[in-house]
Amino acid sequence: MATETSGFLPINLLTGFLGSGKTTLLKRILADPAFADTAVLINEFGEIGLDHDLVESVEDEMVLLRSGCVCCTVRGELATALRELYSRRERGLLPPFRRVIIESTGLADPFPVLSTIKADPVLRHHFCAGNVITTVDAVNGLRQLDTYIESNRQAAVADRLVMTKTDLQADRGEGGLQARLRTLNPDAPILIAADPDLDLSSLVAVQSNVSTSSLSQSGFYCEEPVQLVSSGGAPHQAAISSISLIIDRPVDWTALGLWLTMLLNRHGERVLRVKGILNLSGEERPVAVHGVQHLVHTPVHMDGWPSEDRTSRLVFILDGLDGTLLKRSFEAFTLAHVPAAPYPIAAAR
Repeated sequence: MATETSGFLPINLLTGFLGSGKTTLLKRILADPAFADTAVLINEFGEIGLDHDLVESVEDEMVLLRSGCVCCTVRGELATALRELYSRRERGLLPPFRRVIIESTGLADPFPVLSTIKADPVLRHHFCAGNVITTVDAVNGLRQLDTYIESNRQAAVADRLVMTKTDLQADRGEGGLQARLRTLNPDAPILIAADPDLDLSSLVAVQSNVSTSSLSQSGFYCEEPVQLVSSGGAPHQAAISSISLIIDRPVDWTALGLWLTMLLNRHGERVLRVKGILNLSGEERPVAVHGVQHLVHTPVHMDGWPSEDRTSRLVFILDGLDGTLLKRSFEAFTLAHVPAAPYPIAAAR
């Protein structure tokens, strides 16, 4: 979600399942001088014990910390809290913070928080989406991913995955939790909270959504579609799956945009993530697309193709949505809007 536009304040979301270490990570962030120009919205001050860092109380729901952070509790509507925060900043009543971090509750679906920015006409003129930072408990993470759809959603939409409690869990290998996270979210970096060299500022660093280091050898984000099963080998009860759409001809951007808009308007809450690299008609360079549920970011023109492969691919992470029907819809709509070609859409694997 790192899509900062010049002059806009990025809003970063700190999420993670119950007991996954969000509070511990937030305390580290608030104590770090690198975050002195940050405003933090949390559920309740008492949960993270800020007394020793308190400088002064601005009002009942807002304090200034020694680190320089502005810390607020959210009681009521998030949009109202953000508007008030920005108003106080502009009137000089608060330090000129440059970013916002919102801590969500452990059972929260991340999307309503993200959609607040886009839905509110005032906020979208001052704020933009930053990163989604998801904490994952190394001890209980696999069981939670097996059981709770919220845990899967939080991991799937993350821009940064932070594994916590690894000092209590011997298995940090790719065969366990990290492998599951990589299947759910193939291009979010997995950071280890206990690592002494962890750079906290990297959690909120704004960068392009396109990184050749995160692409597979074929030049795409996912080499294979997600086939999720529980840790015991049974089909995953959360009904999360993925589908890859591979197109062997230049893509008509107008047709694709219309189809994607209609899909997300109707089923956006079930499209946890869409990422892809496109060979667009009339474009020499590849174009990357990235969206989370109803939110689609501005397409990014990449510097060049990461491999000799020039086919387009879109990877959808779906929650309870039939990927076969999605593929049929894509073929019917987009093929009806482009000239015939000898190479139709390849079968989705």
